[in-house]
Amino acid sequence: MKMQKRCFSALACVVLCLQLGPCRSVASNTDGEPRGQIHTHSSETGGKAKNLIIVIGDGMGTAQVYSSIVVNGERSAFLRFPYSGFSITNSADKYTTDSGAGGSAILTGHKVNNKSIARSPQGKEYESVLSMAARQGRHTGIIVTSSILDATPASAYAHVENRKMFDEISLQLAQSNIDFFIGGDRLHFNPQNRKDGRNPLDTLRRRGYEVVYKIEDVRGKGGDKLCALLSDGECPAWPASKRGYWLRDGLQAFLSAQSKEGSGFVLLVEGSQIDWACHNNDTAYLREEMNELDAALHQVLDFAETNGETLVVVTADHETGGLTLVDGSIDEQRNDKVRFISGNHTGIMVPVFAYGPGASAFSGVQQNVDLFYKMMQALSLKQ
Repeated sequence: MKMQKRCFSALACVVLCLQLGPCRSVASNTDGEPRGQIHTHSSETGGKAKNLIIVIGDGMGTAQVYSSIVVNGERSAFLRFPYSGFSITNSADKYTTDSGAGGSAILTGHKVNNKSIARSPQGKEYESVLSMAARQGRHTGIIVTSSILDATPASAYAHVENRKMFDEISLQLAQSNIDFFIGGDRLHFNPQNRKDGRNPLDTLRRRGYEVVYKIEDVRGKGGDKLCALLSDGECPAWPASKRGYWLRDGLQAFLSAQSKEGSGFVLLVEGSQIDWACHNNDTAYLREEMNELDAALHQVLDFAETNGETLVVVTADHETGGLTLVDGSIDEQRNDKVRFISGNHTGIMVPVFAYGPGASAFSGVQQNVDLFYKMMQALSLKQ
């Protein structure tokens, strides 16, 4: 009964956060670990951030978040965020966005048509917050559980009219100012599989990047120029336990190196296969992907709390599946009668969570493009 009361209290706190903005404390864990408590000194300030970590749960709507909170109870990383709100996700031409337009809006501040990547219908190219930060001296990184050429990560560095233009996207990545990236897809970097016969990996190596193919080879290299391509094809649709914990190991490498750097950084992290699980209407797959994201959020928040100069923004490009949680048990930490109404994206608003300098600006209902301008302001970046 006590657990039920504590969990209901914590969940009520999340609801109040979504409605009102700041939320200064939640219940502590029963095992004594400070996972459920927030030290708000850095989150309550209106100061500027030196670092930015953007976490996108692809396809992650409010139901996906709440399902994770129920399963993880008071240990849920989502309960550590003092500010939260909602993002409206429509693209420039559609009520329901795809990941290319959704990622472009968040990372560049411009709504584009579905299938486009950071490019207007007239061909105007929009620069991302990562690229701008790199030009102004910050270290940049991308860690995803899909192809590194997939729509969301591509929005950080590419400009194409169609998200399936993988040959062009891989060339643009090889020529970009992203320092560190982890994802899948060696296929489109191999000249034998390309119509143009070019070799983007040669370009990367000439520019000083180390190219690796196993997650084990990422360790200790977070401060270097690194290209980690961890799957042969675009990426296997495997849950984290079979795929390997790309987010955990990638974050450990990147963040441990940044704690020694002085220039600041911008990092994009995507739980890509949340979307795939919801497209498949697969609740077991979804639970595992949300658990991996929850663990990654703890890593990010632990770093931000210690660092004191890091803004963390968590959101989604869109919701997938129209997930509904009909019943469950708070005490037993389970969701019952889970229903999907679709195998595709939906147009509903998605949640936003924020921690760190400038976090209070992310409360309330906002357009997805607003997130970009708020991140830019927090970092004191200029276009």
